[in-house]
Amino acid sequence: MTDSPLFLDARTVRQSLDMETCIRLMREVMPGLSSAEEGELLRSFIALGEGQTFALMPGALTGEQGFGAKLVSVYAHADHKAHEGLVILFDRVSGKPVCVADASEITRIRTAAMSAAATDVLARKDASRLALIGTGLQARAHIDALARVRTLDAVTVWGRDPAKTDGLAADLREAGYPVRACASVRDAVEAADIICTVTASREPVLPGAWVRPGTHVNLVGSSGPMAAETDTDLLVKARVFPDHRPHVEAHGGELLRAIESGRYSADRLEAEIGAVMAGEAPGRQSATDITVFKSLGHAVQDLSAVAWLYQSLRRPQ
Repeated sequence: MTDSPLFLDARTVRQSLDMETCIRLMREVMPGLSSAEEGELLRSFIALGEGQTFALMPGALTGEQGFGAKLVSVYAHADHKAHEGLVILFDRVSGKPVCVADASEITRIRTAAMSAAATDVLARKDASRLALIGTGLQARAHIDALARVRTLDAVTVWGRDPAKTDGLAADLREAGYPVRACASVRDAVEAADIICTVTASREPVLPGAWVRPGTHVNLVGSSGPMAAETDTDLLVKARVFPDHRPHVEAHGGELLRAIESGRYSADRLEAEIGAVMAGEAPGRQSATDITVFKSLGHAVQDLSAVAWLYQSLRRPQ
């Protein structure tokens, strides 16, 4: 027996953490975050240069699942993966680090799984038309995740690069999804029941005026205060559910811009998504509601996935 932590590289994470399991884990961990059973501090950032950030995200899971942190670099203009880092899990009883996992792959899977879990409780039950705004790894992960909570009869995709948009659409069609590449955001979203924005844009790409009544929107790509994927118009006419209110009030770029405009206030935010999942707060209340899930991503989500992997893959004692 060795005291060294179990190391899980990207390939091991990808092969071992399936989307169905991760969606279940997100459903389990988020009510704890909302009730404060799961512990978490606000993430901290160190700016390293233009488009370059290092972030520390600490958290603690309930019971004996463990505690730890995600350490990640975000390089917006890099020629490699945008997120590089590690998730480190500590044992609650001994206090020792027991598992270190590739943060990029954990993030790819659990971000899409969280959007699916939120969509399942907020989108209309008959929602079947998905719009993906963005063409990166998260776009691909999101269709895999969303298809597990709703039957998708039509999928539209848009990205700034037409070649990447066409390539993503072709790949998804080959995988069996009914996908159409779009030349504009408006074309992509005008008939959608579910919209996922998974971009690296710092300025809004989704005007609220184009979102029709009854739609559910997952705002995923903007994870800091200086970026926003939609405008104030959408927040004003929607019911906005944060993943974690303190984080969204501090780092949610869309919310901060809306408050600065004078047209919105933080007290208009709905309950956290964990409270909705637990049945302690209402979600969608009518077929015409526009619901928005503001996703920032949290240490307890990463740690929950790593704790499950550790229990599944740890060495025999």
